Amino acid sequence: MEENKIVVLGAGVAGLTTAYLLSQNAANNVTVIAKHMPGDYDIEYCSPWAGANYLPVGAQGSAHAEYEKKTWPVLQDLVKNHPEAGIHFQDTVVYNREKDKQSATGQWFAELLKKEPWYKDVVPNVYAAFLNPFDVKLTLLQFRPLPADQLAAGIDNASFFTSVCINTAIYLPWLVGQCRRNGVVFKRGVFKHVADAANAHHSGKKADLVVNCTGLSSKKLGGVMDDKLYPARGQIVIVRNDPGYMSSASGTDDGEDEAVYIMGRAAGGGTILGGSYQKHNWDPVPDPNLAIRIMKRCIELCPSLVQEGQGIEGLDIIRHGVGLRPLREGGPRVEKEKINGTWVVHNYGHGGFGYQASYGSADAAVKLVGEALRQNTQAKL
Repeated sequence: MEENKIVVLGAGVAGLTTAYLLSQNAANNVTVIAKHMPGDYDIEYCSPWAGANYLPVGAQGSAHAEYEKKTWPVLQDLVKNHPEAGIHFQDTVVYNREKDKQSATGQWFAELLKKEPWYKDVVPNVYAAFLNPFDVKLTLLQFRPLPADQLAAGIDNASFFTSVCINTAIYLPWLVGQCRRNGVVFKRGVFKHVADAANAHHSGKKADLVVNCTGLSSKKLGGVMDDKLYPARGQIVIVRNDPGYMSSASGTDDGEDEAVYIMGRAAGGGTILGGSYQKHNWDPVPDPNLAIRIMKRCIELCPSLVQEGQGIEGLDIIRHGVGLRPLREGGPRVEKEKINGTWVVHNYGHGGFGYQASYGSADAAVKLVGEALRQNTQAKL
């Protein structure tokens, strides 16, 4: 059987997941080429900075929602059967304030904050007695609204369910390891034009197809130049404090593009305190004033982060970070086209949901790869 020579351009979560699924087919001979690889921390490389968790935000019926729906079973399986991947379950509380609806953060979270969201039938449906959202439980909890009498002043509705949180420093290298086990070759490289990547396959022969997973870099990549892409700057503080559960809210009173969320990464990865959703902001340097606001908001949302009576001085900071979410008008681009005679399958523009849509999105990209390769074969006959 003739091998399909494929180059995957980009080694963020989209590129690595796509390469991993492609490599499960023995007919595919895959090279991953990227400027940045797991272990790098650079403002151009979004994936290491992500939380990362599963809080669906795709509008019901959209391709985005389908990607998230198809990703959950895989993440759940990884938690149960592959602890080495660095993912764990976390009980999650999401708070909604109606007044945040028109803010940047409120619009980002719009689907997440509905009283009856589509994902209520996707996340774990193993029922456990609801006592207190902050108790440690031994079973997974299905989606459940919090009773009105348990909501703080100003909170209009809230939900409670079991989700996952990913330690990106473990998970990204795990994906690399799975790819390498299946024969994928990794190379560093930078290209001015997407079609040029076809000439860099590790076999020395021209690739049959390129998968473009370059995220925000697709804005300036020759042959793509996607002007629908723009960053949404996210700033975080990583701390050693562990509240034991994940929490977020629809917005803050500190600014319409500021956010509040808390998530504990698996396997000692620290707790992520966020954040911001600053559209069209490219600044790579952490803002110390924003960092203070983030820490104060998170303690207010989750007082158990620190000892009673302590403020932000009770937080044990590991580091500050900034990542640029690759947002795209109209949603992620998962489609195929021929560029300078080379088939290119695009899988980029996932904004702040790259991990939670990764397997659904990659599966769609892999199907497009199959279609393009069949068209290549037919053209040769």
